[in-house]
Amino acid sequence: MIARIVLELGPWTWWVIGLVLLAAEVVLPGVFLVWIGIAAILTGLVSLALWEAGFWVWEVQLVFFAVLSVAAALIGRKIVARAGNISDQPLLNQRGESLVGRTAVLEEPVTEGRGRVRLDDTTWVVEGPDMPTGTRVRIIACSGRQLTVESA
Repeated sequence: MIARIVLELGPWTWWVIGLVLLAAEVVLPGVFLVWIGIAAILTGLVSLALWEAGFWVWEVQLVFFAVLSVAAALIGRKIVARAGNISDQPLLNQRGESLVGRTAVLEEPVTEGRGRVRLDDTTWVVEGPDMPTGTRVRIIACSGRQLTVESA
């Protein structure tokens, strides 16, 4: 059955498969099917050139497509990793880091290096030099849920 489909459609079989995979990437995004779709289209290009060759049977085409798919997926993985996750809001999910530079008033005094401050709707543990309640402090660093402060 596969041989019959390949013979009837010729090298265009791979183009159809490639376009279907690229369309599937739009429906099921994940940046994976795009590389396999590109491999199918490239297999179609090679098939156009080698269609009349006696060795270019459908089994060889499938092996070529499989090897090209693996290669395309590995290359695509490197391309995506190199691009990185550049964001216009790099601190979006790093709430503590986004507080660095802000000022607040101590809610509990800093004694023995530890105290509390309220920022927005959250009370944060702070560390820094001893200071009384009501002192205005500036956040200079964040480590997990603990902020480091200095007198503002």
